[in-house]
Amino acid sequence: MDLRHDKVKLPDNGYLRVDHYNSNATVEISKYYKKILSLLGEDPEREGLLKTPERVAKSLQFLTQGYSMDPDDILRSALFEEEYRQIILVKDIDFYSLCEHHMLPFFGKAHVAYIPNGYITGLSKVARVVEAFSRRLQVQERLTVQIRDCIQNALHPLGVAVVIEAQHMCMQMRGIQKQNSATTTSAFTGAFLNSAATREEFFHLIGRDLR
Repeated sequence: MDLRHDKVKLPDNGYLRVDHYNSNATVEISKYYKKILSLLGEDPEREGLLKTPERVAKSLQFLTQGYSMDPDDILRSALFEEEYRQIILVKDIDFYSLCEHHMLPFFGKAHVAYIPNGYITGLSKVARVVEAFSRRLQVQERLTVQIRDCIQNALHPLGVAVVIEAQHMCMQMRGIQKQNSATTTSAFTGAFLNSAATREEFFHLIGRDLR
């Protein structure tokens, strides 16, 4: 794969961020977006749009970088034996995704919990799993289930709970145009599915009453 990168230096601490892009994909996607601009009635040669196709090509690669991430490997890269058997919750995980139907953003917060069965994973890895699945063309329902199943299959816990609350631009900017609408999805396994008390504790911890 031929990669090119953009470097952004932050002067305060000298940190250097490098964003990698597939140069072939950038060129090909740019061609299509130049054509799209023309079909929309714009002039892709005018000053403000000259570099827009390339910017969009890079933006799409960033927004769909989840395809190159392996969520199972993310979890297993920080796996530790631990006898703790109570709820571990990472809540209010910000995420951004693209609706696969209109390629418009949907975004919000994910709340992810599991009850260990001999193994735990690093807390940041849970958020990274959300990132890996959300940075793809998605629907919220599938995203919720994928996060649940990934944690269940990688850690084999006593139970997993996932709740996602999101706003969808395809509902707010177009179509029905309901700006204050929000969508909540949930998925459970094990103790969270079979025990009302455990599920209720989870809802209490995330500060929601979804009964």
